[in-house]
Amino acid sequence: MAEPRKRAASLRARLLWWLIPPMLALQAVYGVVAYSNALESADQAYDRTLLASARNISERITLTPEGVRVDVPYISLDTFEVGMNATMFYRVSGVHGEFVSGYDDLPPFDASQPRTKLYPALVSFYDRTYRGQPIRIAALRQPVMDASGTHGGMALIEVGETLDSRQALTRNILLDVLWGQLMLVLAAVLVIWLFTRRALAPLDALREEVARRQPGATTPLSLDSAPREAAPLVAAMNGYMARLDQVLAAQRRFIADAAHQLRTPLAVLHTQAQLAAREHDPEEQRRIAQGLADSTARMAALADRLLSMARAAHGGAEAPRVLDLAALAKEVCLELTPAARARRIDLGFEGVGALPVLGTDLLHELVTNLVENALRYTPSGGVVTARVHRAGVAVVLEVEDDGPGIAPSERAQVLEPFYRGKAAGLRAAGEANPGGSGLGLTIVRDIAAAHDATLALLDGAGGKGLLARVSFPPA
Repeated sequence: MAEPRKRAASLRARLLWWLIPPMLALQAVYGVVAYSNALESADQAYDRTLLASARNISERITLTPEGVRVDVPYISLDTFEVGMNATMFYRVSGVHGEFVSGYDDLPPFDASQPRTKLYPALVSFYDRTYRGQPIRIAALRQPVMDASGTHGGMALIEVGETLDSRQALTRNILLDVLWGQLMLVLAAVLVIWLFTRRALAPLDALREEVARRQPGATTPLSLDSAPREAAPLVAAMNGYMARLDQVLAAQRRFIADAAHQLRTPLAVLHTQAQLAAREHDPEEQRRIAQGLADSTARMAALADRLLSMARAAHGGAEAPRVLDLAALAKEVCLELTPAARARRIDLGFEGVGALPVLGTDLLHELVTNLVENALRYTPSGGVVTARVHRAGVAVVLEVEDDGPGIAPSERAQVLEPFYRGKAAGLRAAGEANPGGSGLGLTIVRDIAAAHDATLALLDGAGGKGLLARVSFPPA
């Protein structure tokens, strides 16, 4: 069982499909950049808080004869912890690095840490791990003086805090940014959807116009309301409908002509049947019966020609393959040799080697029609020659006879269905009219067109008879 055919995506869906992934990718890049900027902003904001705490402590440092002293009430740190999830730690070291106050197990100060240039202070910021938690430390070097104002050296104030508050602030900033970007993307998708809906409205109107058309309507579509981008499509559709109109007109003419051609032999059959019913003489009955058989054979031949013409007009149903045109023409000549001998016509074939073309089984019918047509109109004792040769890159089939030929003025008309030239009834004195349906060359023309080949009707050798030439492209 054949799998159901998937429907192609609409233009709106394709636009959204091509626009949304890049927008999401840009949002992701923007999110990374925003997160980095938010982290930097949070660090700067909380670093200022650490520096403010260190400065608050430095203002309570005094230098006594016993050394550096500091009075750090808990409230001085609690002021900076209000509304924060972080835990703060501090340590004050004297001018000689001795422990003065705070948490003596804080990670030791690394003197190689660079001084920040963001603040007018001798302060360094760095990250450490303390009691199993990552912390951020501000190390402030503060000059200390005794009561007389004499400079006593540099005290070190270290204030650290856990990163909980920083990380919470960073997450909040990032979520706000991403939420805003998501709303922007959704708004953009909505705008794109509405815009494409409005922009594609002319195509929807064109679709509705085509859907409203009655079967067989081939009038061109209007280009006035079509957008410039869709104008080539509408023009192509109009061109297709013009060609379709020509095909339908040809079919209507063919049906009318076929009905006209069938009406006469049917009337003859009817008349002969009536005569046979009234006739009592056995000899006359046999003569009428023979006439009925002949009429029936002509009708069968006409029906075969009509079917062949229909097949040729549609190019056949089989896929083309490589065929040896020389072998095919030789085979047809052998098949028609008995008919040629019966009328004492010299039927010959000229060709050397294989000459491949790309075609279908309709080529057998093309060659048969050309040879039969030549045999039908060549008088007894005449010559018909089929030849296949190469002319440049083309492979050429020629069927030549020495019959009455076709006048140049009629060569275009004889390719139309049921047309028979003025010379069609001419034969040598005493020979019967060759008959014919007027479809042979029409079938040849259609089969040649289906194979991208060209048909030409020319004078035979010495201006006598007819030379039918079909040129095929290389396989």
